[in-house]
Amino acid sequence: MVQITRRDLVATGVALSAPALLGRQALAAANASMPAAAENAIAPREQLLFDVGWKFTFGHGSDPAKDLGFGMGQGDFAKTGEFSFAKLGFDDSAWRPLDLPHDWAVELPFVKDDTAKGDSQLRSHGYKPLGRRYPETSVGWYRREFDIAAAELGRRIVIAFDGAFRDVLVFVNGCFIGRNTNGYAPFQFDLSDFLVYGGKNVIAIRVDASFGDGWFYEGAGIYRHVWLTKSDAVHLGRWESVVRSTLNGDTASLALTAIVENREAVATRAKVTWVIRDAAGTTVATVQSPEQDVPADGLAEFSASAPVPHPLLWSPQTPNLYTAAVTVSTGGKQRDGEIVSFGIRTAEFDANKGFLLNGEVVKIQGTCNHQDHAGVGAALPDALQNFRLSVLREMGCNAVRTSHNMPAPEWVEACDHSGVMMMCETRLMNSNPEGMAQLEAMIKRYRNAPSIIIWSIGNEEWLLQDKMAEQGEKIAATMVRRCHELDPTRQVTTAVNGDNEKGVSEAVDVIGFNYNEEKWPDKFHASHPKRPVVGSETSSALSTRGEYITDPKRNTVNSYDGAADWGKTPEAWWNFYGTRDWLAGGFAWTGFDYRGEPTPYGWPSISSQFGIVDMCGFPKDYFYYYKAWWRKEPSLHLFPHWNWQGKEGQDVAVWVYTNLESVELFLNGRSLGRQNVPHLGHVQWKVAYQPGVIEARGYKGDTIVLVEKRETSGGAARLRLSTDRKEINADGEDVVLVRVEAFDSHGRPVPTAGNKLAFRVSGSGRLIGVGNGDPNCLESDKDPRRSLFNGLAQIIVQATNQPGIIHIAAASEDGTLTPAAISVRVKPAKRRLAVR
Repeated sequence: MVQITRRDLVATGVALSAPALLGRQALAAANASMPAAAENAIAPREQLLFDVGWKFTFGHGSDPAKDLGFGMGQGDFAKTGEFSFAKLGFDDSAWRPLDLPHDWAVELPFVKDDTAKGDSQLRSHGYKPLGRRYPETSVGWYRREFDIAAAELGRRIVIAFDGAFRDVLVFVNGCFIGRNTNGYAPFQFDLSDFLVYGGKNVIAIRVDASFGDGWFYEGAGIYRHVWLTKSDAVHLGRWESVVRSTLNGDTASLALTAIVENREAVATRAKVTWVIRDAAGTTVATVQSPEQDVPADGLAEFSASAPVPHPLLWSPQTPNLYTAAVTVSTGGKQRDGEIVSFGIRTAEFDANKGFLLNGEVVKIQGTCNHQDHAGVGAALPDALQNFRLSVLREMGCNAVRTSHNMPAPEWVEACDHSGVMMMCETRLMNSNPEGMAQLEAMIKRYRNAPSIIIWSIGNEEWLLQDKMAEQGEKIAATMVRRCHELDPTRQVTTAVNGDNEKGVSEAVDVIGFNYNEEKWPDKFHASHPKRPVVGSETSSALSTRGEYITDPKRNTVNSYDGAADWGKTPEAWWNFYGTRDWLAGGFAWTGFDYRGEPTPYGWPSISSQFGIVDMCGFPKDYFYYYKAWWRKEPSLHLFPHWNWQGKEGQDVAVWVYTNLESVELFLNGRSLGRQNVPHLGHVQWKVAYQPGVIEARGYKGDTIVLVEKRETSGGAARLRLSTDRKEINADGEDVVLVRVEAFDSHGRPVPTAGNKLAFRVSGSGRLIGVGNGDPNCLESDKDPRRSLFNGLAQIIVQATNQPGIIHIAAASEDGTLTPAAISVRVKPAKRRLAVR
């Protein structure tokens, strides 16, 4: 048994983030219990969503008079309770009402900053006016009032943030509560001593996005969920309920641990109970720990073990999940509880066999991804996380890398439920207190998640691999050691754009190579045959959806063979990583286009063009290469489109991605020949353009299995709307994705249409974002209008709290297209428990 008294701990953070100030053993005591979702709380704990009913206004990064007077003098923190903006009676009537999550950066205009070094900084972050040179749009304030019942006195009441960007100051009832300075790691503060019980309370939050953590679009504001947790004085430690499984034949042995915290003034005797259930809700094991003392104002560790006969293993094909209902009781009274989701599986990176899941070789078919999406920036509704993952799964992706930061809980949960594996990566590669606190938060938060198969401690830290290699090895060794202490079941890697011969590479379990397939992996394997290797970042292929000519004047990249100078096409990198048994596979950069890093062009490009799909999730042609070779079902994709007016008689490159044996191409019914398909390759023809139809017939032997056509269309004449779902939940959070397409008068899609459209949403929903996947589009993501880009656009509509019907309509601004409309049912749903 481990016992630590709170009096031995450093006081939790006030001016600095608490985790950064605490020692490793003390971290558990500083973290009050907070499950990922309200449904995971067991009475008497309450986990309440704290997203609704906020107000927002811009502050100012340099003028206190425009920043609620904050910082007008140097005495702001001299006395407790003097901050008027966090008290009743403060006038916030001019503030804008909104619900969280919220990213104000996506609402800002695009700015082409031509100052000496400014352009490169804004370029990396998507040309949004954030930073110290833009004080008027880099600081935001959030404020709301809420009630706390008198009966809550004596409970521990904690506010927890899943993530906010970036420098956050929290004030309650005029008192400064605490600060967080990381844009990705979750943080929380105990409000119990500062609340008015039986009356109204006020919280004000200042968020400063003047500084960034990365070199890509990161958003601004409280862009993830906020929770209010109410728990007993005796409760489970935050993220300290751990389930580890060991397979022995047809039985799994579960090692169960939990930490109980006691905020009472006297010691208490407690015991912990675990009830293990399978996905059907059947109880498969129940076990209790021995009763033991938990010191006053301290904590104690409890443990037990339980067998699970004939376990259902977690894998991409069968993502079986179990739950552990963990409860703590004293004197026969239940004091706290939570439900922990976990999976039973083994995962190992091997120097000769690559990657093994449950003892079987699995090739990692992965993508790297940032966390933003068209229309909403970094503030993704939960349903959008599931949508994005479904797009990647459709092409055969079985793994994702969180680049380059701790992911949102909903992204991890979506991977757990859908069977997608994950490389989970921390943002700050540093063994200083802040870096270690971020690493520890990530591992503790997600170590029960079966989707996570490996931890990554950093990305492309060039100095720590070269000129500071000696320090790099020490920093990495400290981080790896802590990873193993907190989670002995997983291996650790780091993404290295180099030869991996020194520095950080010497400390990790699995070698991660970024790019340079022709230079280093084979050579490294020959010299270090006992070290496992994975492609931590590969490809960096470039393409603009629906474009087939690279045109620097239009900032477009062709869809055939575009790649960054350091990168490879999908075909090139997968022919390397997919054909070597000792390689575990790899993660392509990137699954989705993302804001910022507008490679290979600058202004007016505001997003990358690395994505296999665009920012809306519309597939590019590369998508179908992966689908052909990453999935087993027959697949065939023909491109380009066949709208080349003005190029009659000129050669057009026609490609086919397929996993069938051969393909025959036809132009207006005339065969242009049949070609055998090379393994992991494609077939292509040069075709003199004639309007009409090109047709690809895919064969297995002499049997036609699949046929695809591309037909010359007329001009756009009408619109069509379709949705990813027919009904959504009336919970104020669920969203539906609406696809907008243009067709000609004969019902043929128009792949070059760029009409300007206007949208209308009424009924039980509201429009929260629009997009079209155009990396050069400077139109607003929030206005109810958008141009089609190569025939497509997207509307994101969120449900209200009222069941009913959402009516969605689209029309061209000039009235030349036949408009379209569609309805979505909003069904009654169990709403998350929330503070309203």
